[in-house]
Amino acid sequence: MTDKVAIVGTGLIGRAWAMIFARAGWEVALHDPAEGVAEEAVRLCALGLQDLAQQGLCDDPAVAATRIRAAASLAEAVRDVALVQENGPERLEVKTALFAELDRLAPPEAILASSSSAIRSSTFTEGLAGRARCLVAHPVNPPHLIPLVELSGAPWTAPEVIARARAIYAGIGQVPVAVLKEIEGFVLNRLQGALLAEAFKLVSEGYVTPQDLDHTVKDGLGLRWSFMGPFETIELNAPGGIPDYCARYTGFYKRLAADPAPPAVYEPEAVARLMAAWQPAADPAGKMRWRDQRLAALRAHKMQQGEN
Repeated sequence: MTDKVAIVGTGLIGRAWAMIFARAGWEVALHDPAEGVAEEAVRLCALGLQDLAQQGLCDDPAVAATRIRAAASLAEAVRDVALVQENGPERLEVKTALFAELDRLAPPEAILASSSSAIRSSTFTEGLAGRARCLVAHPVNPPHLIPLVELSGAPWTAPEVIARARAIYAGIGQVPVAVLKEIEGFVLNRLQGALLAEAFKLVSEGYVTPQDLDHTVKDGLGLRWSFMGPFETIELNAPGGIPDYCARYTGFYKRLAADPAPPAVYEPEAVARLMAAWQPAADPAGKMRWRDQRLAALRAHKMQQGEN
């Protein structure tokens, strides 16, 4: 089987995956159920690859762009592929129907991966004849600049499939991590959710402004987290490492865990208090471009330092 991938659903995430695979040398077939969308995605991917080249993240954007094409049908897109990356709407009924089609049409040895950000693969693959080859491969937005991808199989996903998927994603320059047991939201979104709930609580209850809370993360925690995880961080914050840190400093954390931020922090009243102090971006598209430029610079720096 050749290094060929089908990208099903060609919105922002699908196009990012197409660029990632193409710059790594894979042939990429795009399919989208909306008329003309896959064809337009080919053009947008070519522009995106040029941007990546300017940021030092793609060696030959012109050649990479030639590897991406639009397929006239789903059957054509998945023909002879090693992997299918599904990027459909985050709705269970859509994924259930789509994976039934993918299982019917894709080569039996092809891996079927979903970019789902929270839906467990067991909920939409149980009835499939080829369910052992199905998993979630959850990226972080934007995937072409943030390399992490979470691999989460169902109880029936074959270990060999997880291992093969891990090798594929590592081979195209991503950083795969294994979610060892299925859990809603996987790992990244659960960590993000814990931080976000506490952030909403602290702002909505008047402890800090939303602007200063963002500074607390981007100019505080985030600087360490850009190259160390939480366990690496606390290991260096106590002479005896992680056990010593837990013995010394977790009294407050235990009280915090016993009284977590409630679901009400996301309700309209709390959101209104946040928005009363927040200043929305005047140019969201421009802010997104700025974000991507900063991410690209950070990614390039980490790669120069020998990190992913």
